[in-house]
Amino acid sequence: MSARILRSVFFLLLLSFILVPYSHASWAYSFVVWDGYVYVVSDELIDNIDKEIGQVTKYSDKEGSYWGNFSNTYKIGTKYYSIVGINTTEAIAVQTEDGTYIKAIKEGKYKSEWPLPIIIACIIVLIVLILGIIIFRKKKGELNL
Repeated sequence: MSARILRSVFFLLLLSFILVPYSHASWAYSFVVWDGYVYVVSDELIDNIDKEIGQVTKYSDKEGSYWGNFSNTYKIGTKYYSIVGINTTEAIAVQTEDGTYIKAIKEGKYKSEWPLPIIIACIIVLIVLILGIIIFRKKKGELNL
């Protein structure tokens, strides 16, 4: 019976990677992520920056799911600033390589913080480990009888 359970768990693990679609970010434009929200980079230059509020912590030009202060355009260390007279819930400023500041307008929540397949895989691996420990202890107990 324990082999049957292990086969079932293995099958569920395999099935989860096949059936659960991987979420991809839509990269039709340049963006930065700050505080869990996507800010679309515009062409508007900003002169009246306020204070530094963050920086890019992860950069990739390849589509995928990332977390943190991520950008598909700006390198790690690129700084984000608040703009005088504009709430950060509306827009922020991004410092460019040449030292100018460009406006990035808030689009919405960044949806790829933790990809669903990773969460499901972690749960399944945990279940397999727990079942393995239970079966191992049960078999060990049978050998001592």
